[in-house]
Amino acid sequence: MADLSRGPGIPFPPPFVFAAGWLIAWLLNRWIPFQLDVDGPSLPQQAVGLTFIVGGLMVMAWAIQTFARAHTAVVPTAPATMLVRTGPFRFTRNPMYVGITAAYVGLAILVNVAWPFVVLPAVLIALLLVVIRREERHLQHMFPGEYPQYCSRVRRWL
Repeated sequence: MADLSRGPGIPFPPPFVFAAGWLIAWLLNRWIPFQLDVDGPSLPQQAVGLTFIVGGLMVMAWAIQTFARAHTAVVPTAPATMLVRTGPFRFTRNPMYVGITAAYVGLAILVNVAWPFVVLPAVLIALLLVVIRREERHLQHMFPGEYPQYCSRVRRWL
């Protein structure tokens, strides 16, 4: 077992899980095209897609800024130096993953491709099993009194 005081032991940056999902969706769409709207994306559909993308990126930026203000590691390969419970972390334990999920969904809507929605459950399961569980074990190790209390008050997602 990895030394949890050195970090959560995540083997790659978490956005790679979403990038892999998009790559699989893109390959599937080349093989079997699967659009959300066969007539192409309408202006309202594009507006919804852009709203999800911008909203997701804003949540991610807010979370990164909150980590920076707390002087703790943003990248989950480094050890946590403090348990952040302010900013978006008051509402979700994983605001960066909520944000990137929203941007992923928004991009699918914007480009009018349905395959990313089909692949999304696998992306989220991989994120949970390979990334989030390791982060949670690390945080439990680093903050044994505070982290369980935080988990009891704040949901993992929303």
